[in-house]
Amino acid sequence: MYSEDARYLKRRVTGGDVDVHPTEKALVVQYEVEATILGEMGEPMLGERKQCHKIIRLKSLNAHTDITSLARKVVEECRLISPSKLPQVEQLLFYLQNRRKTDGKEQNKPVKPRELTPFEGMEIDEEASINNIEDYVELLYEDIPEKVRGSALILQLARKPDNLEELLQNETALGALARVLREDWKQSVELATTIIYIFFCFSSFSQFHGLLTHYKIGALCMNIIDHELKRYDLWQEELQKKKAAYILDYEKSFKKYQGLLIKQEQLLRVALYLLLNLSEDMRTELKMRNKNIVHMLVKTLDRENADLLVLVVSFLKKLSIFLENKNDMAEIDTIEKLAKLVPCEHEDLLNVTLRLLLNLSFDADLRGRMVQAGLLPKLTALLGNEAQKHTVMRILYHISMNDRSKSMFAYTDCIPQLMKMLSECAEERVDTELISFCINLAANKRNAQLMCEGNGMKMLMKRALKLKDPLLMKMIRNISQHDGATKQLFIDYVGDLAAQIGPGEVEEFLIECLGTLANLTIPDLDWELVLKEYNLVPYLKDHLKPAQQEDDEFVCQIIYVFYQMVFHQATRDVIMKQTQAPAYLIDLMHDKNVEIRKVCDNTLDIIAEYDEEWGKKIQSEKFRWHNSQWLEMVENQQTDEADSFLHDSDILGRPDLFYSTDGIIPAEGPVSAEFFRNFHTLNGDLAAQQVYSVSMADDGFGQAAGTPGRPVTAYGYRPDEQFYCGFRPSRQNY
Repeated sequence: MYSEDARYLKRRVTGGDVDVHPTEKALVVQYEVEATILGEMGEPMLGERKQCHKIIRLKSLNAHTDITSLARKVVEECRLISPSKLPQVEQLLFYLQNRRKTDGKEQNKPVKPRELTPFEGMEIDEEASINNIEDYVELLYEDIPEKVRGSALILQLARKPDNLEELLQNETALGALARVLREDWKQSVELATTIIYIFFCFSSFSQFHGLLTHYKIGALCMNIIDHELKRYDLWQEELQKKKAAYILDYEKSFKKYQGLLIKQEQLLRVALYLLLNLSEDMRTELKMRNKNIVHMLVKTLDRENADLLVLVVSFLKKLSIFLENKNDMAEIDTIEKLAKLVPCEHEDLLNVTLRLLLNLSFDADLRGRMVQAGLLPKLTALLGNEAQKHTVMRILYHISMNDRSKSMFAYTDCIPQLMKMLSECAEERVDTELISFCINLAANKRNAQLMCEGNGMKMLMKRALKLKDPLLMKMIRNISQHDGATKQLFIDYVGDLAAQIGPGEVEEFLIECLGTLANLTIPDLDWELVLKEYNLVPYLKDHLKPAQQEDDEFVCQIIYVFYQMVFHQATRDVIMKQTQAPAYLIDLMHDKNVEIRKVCDNTLDIIAEYDEEWGKKIQSEKFRWHNSQWLEMVENQQTDEADSFLHDSDILGRPDLFYSTDGIIPAEGPVSAEFFRNFHTLNGDLAAQQVYSVSMADDGFGQAAGTPGRPVTAYGYRPDEQFYCGFRPSRQNY
């Protein structure tokens, strides 16, 4: 028969252009198919041409592939490509080998569970027709084998979307299917799987979800899943018992168990896929959560069926974006079960598992459990996987936010890989995820040491200074805070860092340079020479003026530089005797920013200790500020005291006539300072001279030390005490 047809049908294939696939590592071959129907005498009667293409995927193509050999192999195996096009194929393969991925975004496309296909045992030889639907419904009222056959025929119809509208109109058929599923699902796994598959076909379209809600198919599926999971546990127990008893009996039971397991996983897959489609509606998803869907899914992670696991993990990923579901996952061993899936050979399963771990890594406790489950070395090893690198980097970044976890990275090969990525980065700006991860890790001393091994520090400093990259400089600043050999490496770069401090630089970059210099508490470093050679003092002093103080962080870093400088005699003498920097620090002593106040106080305390003149000014300012309300009140009262009783005839206005001071203070006339020489104040309280013999007649501010009612004096001032008076900020933004 086929030989006769060949006489009347002529087919010709003509090869066309060859090009690269836009996103995949593949070649696209264009070709033309011409079909001609010939008459009995061989004359052409009817002809048609069709443009087609063939995709040749090159999974083995990588940076080390021999392009010439591969091109020859492609041309030999694909007859659509003419041998004359070998040089062109070689050129296209070279392009594919060196083509850069578009920021990895194509790797981040959502992973969808594989489409369902008829399972083993569900296919029948008979071809279904929509015209015979009533006959198929009749079979649903017979015994189990007939019900399985009838439902399989209806499934054939439901798998064609064009038939769904007509099936929807047949309430008898849908009602019968729902009834059989509800009554007989325990009798036959095949029957339950087939009927759920029919309803799954409807669930693929949102407009049919109301039908499934009407027949309560979702709730029924959850009951079936729960029952099957319990059956699985019973099978496991029975197998363990038989394994301990008789090996021969165990082997027979194990084969039977495998057959049952295949059918059960088919049922679970189609039921869970239906629920995943229904969870598109948030209200339906909430009902599923109330019926413990998270626990069911996590329990299913013990299976080995890759397609089922992709579906389960995809479902968990969808649920994990809500706090309540994430908390449910945290209560059980979700992380531990997911850790077993990393790494795995199934690319889609690995991809969706990493995405679920990324969602869960926003929780600090779950990040800790990831480390405990041994995920850190596994994830680090995946940094070399181009398809998963970006997702893995984000998970590791989140883990590095935990201080306890930072040190764990030193025991993996993570840091050498990161340093290699930094050195190979050809862009002007390093990838944000990469540099943020490095900044976190650099906060740990051991990690910082690993980063500086070899030419690490040289590479970082060269790149940061060349690109003026504030994030890269922040990483260097974190490295500089650690004492020991690491800090000594910065001696060679002090001049380079100091040269960056000046007008015209980006403020964020300048702040990081200042912060790095402030961390360099190296005894051998001659700060006086640095200040003079790079003329830093005028610039720093100018930026402490009120008009220049727009950024708190900037001001704080400059003050911290001064704080480090006053520890060394040479730079301390320059600051105290040749500049007005202490005066600017006094102005900032009561700044609204807590950190600025703290660093200012510490710096001024050191200055006051070494310079008596500045010490008096600092002490006077602290006293004036601390007692500002009291001083203001005294100044206001002094103008009124002379006239207070001049025209007042009311004797009740003189309480001193009625209350005796028991010989301590005379009732009449003013009291001279001589009277108080036998008393002094201690934190504002009067104390007798015979107890403390130190004379306090002059408090250093030109006033009598024993004035009654005086608040805390400067001598009684304690920096750690709370200020109980109001204060105003001395620094303003313009």
